[in-house]
Amino acid sequence: MSKSLFNQFPDVSSKEWKQKIQADLKGVDYNKTLIWQTNEGIDVKPFYHKDEFNTLPEVSASEVTKFKICQTIFVANVAKSNTKALDIATRGAEAIKFIIPTEDISIKELLQHIDLSNINLYFELQFLSPEYVKRINSYKQQNSSIYVNTDIIGKLSASGNWFSNLKDDHKYFDSIISSTKTLSINVSHYQNAGANITQQLGYALAHANEYLNHFDNTLDNNSKEQLNVIFNVSIGTNYFFEIAKLRALRILWKSLASQYGVNTECHIFATPSIRNKTIYDYNTNLLRTTTECMSAILGGANTVNNLAYDAVYHKDNEFSERIARNQLLILKHESYFNAVNNPADGAYYIESLTAQISEKALDLFKDIEANGGFLNQLKEGTIQRKIKESAAKEQKQFDEGELVLLGTNKHPNKEDIMHSEIELYPFLKTNPVKTLVEPIINKRLSNALDENRLNKEKL
Repeated sequence: MSKSLFNQFPDVSSKEWKQKIQADLKGVDYNKTLIWQTNEGIDVKPFYHKDEFNTLPEVSASEVTKFKICQTIFVANVAKSNTKALDIATRGAEAIKFIIPTEDISIKELLQHIDLSNINLYFELQFLSPEYVKRINSYKQQNSSIYVNTDIIGKLSASGNWFSNLKDDHKYFDSIISSTKTLSINVSHYQNAGANITQQLGYALAHANEYLNHFDNTLDNNSKEQLNVIFNVSIGTNYFFEIAKLRALRILWKSLASQYGVNTECHIFATPSIRNKTIYDYNTNLLRTTTECMSAILGGANTVNNLAYDAVYHKDNEFSERIARNQLLILKHESYFNAVNNPADGAYYIESLTAQISEKALDLFKDIEANGGFLNQLKEGTIQRKIKESAAKEQKQFDEGELVLLGTNKHPNKEDIMHSEIELYPFLKTNPVKTLVEPIINKRLSNALDENRLNKEKL
């Protein structure tokens, strides 16, 4: 054919589409019937059209095909952790995150025989020690990628206390950042506590801005340009919104970082949320983590660390970890997620969501800054109160069946017996301790429902 088939049909504007839909509704209210509002206050329309954009959306900078498959290892025993790391590196893991509980852990023994040029390493230290970080840095090679997650404000928001105190924490923090040139922002904590997407990004930006203000006095221009910023993000099951969330995060970070002369590229480390994970009908957790990993990949995450389907109630085990790793391997090598960069670019719905989420998160960020900044609002309890309000709204939607977790509050398998399977305490823990600020507490939506059902099993 000399002419494209599509050239034979006239363009139809968004106005004409809406008129046709309204005619077909035969008097039923268009807005009430076909437009739904999210918890972020975003109106989702039944269709999106190119004439709603003044300019064509820019091509996103992230490269979806380059995402790394990661697995986390909690280092309780150095020798076993080293053996495990060597094993998973041969089974598809391209990155490993080590959680280090104490300074007694030998980095030399932990990294023995690991090919540092062929795998990315992330270290999450449950303590603050410049000397220990120096030991880790000594293993950096020219072609290796080693990241040390350091986030003292994240520690304060999660536990209610600094590692030591404000002065010492900032002194050690400055020393660590000076040597690693890597900063970590824990956004996951806000999501798992019930913050909506706008809040997650607004708080992430305000959280990061506290550090950027601090670096204005402690880092030279060259160090700022070399700074690597890692955003640790949890991904929920709102598929397209989560894709847009990661895209919006990059846009927002670029805008903020450019004001300080800091490296405008950020590194996104994504993990499925624990908020929607359940004990009963636990195989549905596999479906949830699969779509969440898909959102992370399509949203442009640099590293994706899947969550095992039984992570809520089982100790680490080879079977569930292998399944979690294989989910990502299938997505990367059998589902063509490694074939196209930026597949979400140009999708009117996703582009519209990205723009709206960015605008709302930026407005929230500006409001926080106008009212004293993130740390000030954390100390006043404003951040905690807003997250609790969002979590309560979402909990009400779950309790009333508006928000569905299949197998839990809809179509539960009443024959499912779980009391003998519980290895980890899966419910909200209350351990009153004195804190400087009110900690932000993670809570699963099905926490109360799962607990009541489990208690009835034991009667």
